[in-house]
Amino acid sequence: MSTEVSEPASKVDLAPGASGSGEIPQFDITLRVRRYDPEVSEEAYWEDFELTMYGTDRVLDALHKVKWEIDGSLSFRRSCAHGVCGSDAMRINGRNRLACKTLLKDLDTAKPITVEAIKGLPVEKDLIVDMEPFFQSYREIMPFLVAKGHEPSAERYQSPEDRERYDDTTKCILCAACTSSCPVFWTDGQYFGPAAIVNAHRFIFDSRDDAGDMRLEILNDKEGVWRCRTTFNCSEACPRGIQVTKAIAEVKQAVLTRSI
Repeated sequence: MSTEVSEPASKVDLAPGASGSGEIPQFDITLRVRRYDPEVSEEAYWEDFELTMYGTDRVLDALHKVKWEIDGSLSFRRSCAHGVCGSDAMRINGRNRLACKTLLKDLDTAKPITVEAIKGLPVEKDLIVDMEPFFQSYREIMPFLVAKGHEPSAERYQSPEDRERYDDTTKCILCAACTSSCPVFWTDGQYFGPAAIVNAHRFIFDSRDDAGDMRLEILNDKEGVWRCRTTFNCSEACPRGIQVTKAIAEVKQAVLTRSI
């Protein structure tokens, strides 16, 4: 995922005890977080936190510092912290990213770093959104292998060429960064969204699967692939580098030709 490259922070020190080749730059940042607590107020608001961070720190580290040292009520999701679980997707400086993959030093630390919940899904508290609408669309496209006949007694063999056909869309981690970056999804809560279509693609073009036509029929709907306006927001937002717009275009073509 691309990140903004900025000038060095105005204040740069070294980590305590650091010297020689092991020097780690230290700088001050303002972390501006969009807060929301329905038990306190129906209105969301911005809150600033002044932090001293290191050059190896990510946005997730800054959020941890706030929660563990300043305000324990700050709420956000995170798990693996290595860009695999996809649970810490959020809007950072106006763009969908994973907090665990976004280095602070790659942002403009001379300005406040804004962090808010992803768009298009109901906010439950602070940076936590209700993911149920997202997963409902995911479930509807049948994200599992459907094979006819009896249970096999050995592996279902597949050539490297057949596997390559859908390799890109196997990388999805269900972070919702692509779907929540889509303007159509923001305005139409019924749209399946890029992530659901990507996961349908993964099975539609799997040579071992026998339910491709069923998935194409599901997506051949006014709220399916035809709602995509090809803005490329989804491809830009994907932290795994999936060519989301290309996958959607291939599903559209398959719907038209039923050639899978």
